[in-house]
Amino acid sequence: MILVTGATGKIGRELVRELGRIGAPFRMGSRNSDGDGHDAVLFDFDRPETFGKALSGIEKLFLLTSGGTEREIGAVEAAKKAGVRRLVKLSVWGAGDDAFVIGRAHRAVERDIERTGISWTFLRPNGFMQNLTTYKAAGIRDRGVIADATGHARWSIVDARDVAAVAARALTEDGHDARVYALSGPEALSQPEMAERISTAIRRPVRYVDLSDAEYRRIQIENGVPARYADALVDLNVYYRSGAGAPVTADVARALERKPRTFDDFVKENAAAWA
Repeated sequence: MILVTGATGKIGRELVRELGRIGAPFRMGSRNSDGDGHDAVLFDFDRPETFGKALSGIEKLFLLTSGGTEREIGAVEAAKKAGVRRLVKLSVWGAGDDAFVIGRAHRAVERDIERTGISWTFLRPNGFMQNLTTYKAAGIRDRGVIADATGHARWSIVDARDVAAVAARALTEDGHDARVYALSGPEALSQPEMAERISTAIRRPVRYVDLSDAEYRRIQIENGVPARYADALVDLNVYYRSGAGAPVTADVARALERKPRTFDDFVKENAAAWA
């Protein structure tokens, strides 16, 4: 049995679909235990007392939480105690570089997992294409703007569905133990280039607006992001502006035995989100 934490987020939702498609047995773990028709259990990273029951009978764990990664450490300890044999963690691109705050936080959890003796796989995806249809969608739709602070740096963003498909393989197949997958799309694009391609797809202008770090931080805080996390996001933007997000890897193709989805296909499929 597989437990999927973070089951209602971008990756979790797609992983649930993929596991359902291939007929793998799983439970959804979430703070409200609403399975939306699936087997569900209460799993709240802020309430460690929920871990034991949720992990009962679980052999494989998909580990994903939003917010502070330090909350994952207790879940890792609970997984070891419960006898979990395989753990797939959603990490972040560049977590091994020791170059930015969020990456260092994820690497700390990875090290804890390595020490447990549980078989592990770490997924380190680049930015998600789906960010353009979620929190960036309103700016594109209402103002024709993508506002960010990454300048003209290119990054090889990946489709969340490909990340979820790799997670499903790692959870249900042999051959993925002790693997670190750096998951990218098939090309590196700057956000001005992304804006141009979206413009072509929806047949109206979309432009990129480059924010200063101070402007970006202020907007994040105004949108309810805690100041400490806003600072970490600024730090992440500095990392991407260095060009660290530009490499294109073959890891999606290696894991799935097919090419990753392209940005152009994603834009065509999702043009209605910005119309």
